[in-house]
Amino acid sequence: MHLYFDDVEIGQEWESPGRTITQADLVNYAGLSGDFNPIHMDHEFAKTTPFGQPIAHGFLVLSIASGLGLSAPPMRTLAVLALREWHFKEPVYIGDTIRLRTKALEKEVRARGRRGVITWQRQIVNQNRKIVQEGVTQTLVEGRIQK
Repeated sequence: MHLYFDDVEIGQEWESPGRTITQADLVNYAGLSGDFNPIHMDHEFAKTTPFGQPIAHGFLVLSIASGLGLSAPPMRTLAVLALREWHFKEPVYIGDTIRLRTKALEKEVRARGRRGVITWQRQIVNQNRKIVQEGVTQTLVEGRIQK
């Protein structure tokens, strides 16, 4: 079941299921992105940093949260239009479990109701409910009216 533009009310909130970050996630992301920064990949180097251990790539965490957003809420999304005011607030470590919190902030009808733009507040939280990343996104979503 997916929600349409018309199904969402401003102020509604959702939270995704959790997803635990693994060493394999960091290795795979590094291979895909080319970001082999030792803060992510080298356990011995990471011990010398303020974090004391490897941390997940910020964009890896954002990418995983993007996938978690498919269920929080399960929208008929056509496109991501904007990512703004995004803040990387806390490190994410191997073994952390993240969730995505989503709140509908604004809605704008497009194409006579066939589509609409929704502005969302997004927060990625860890297993301790601490916000690790947050910001605002806009998506183009399908409306119920189809012609």
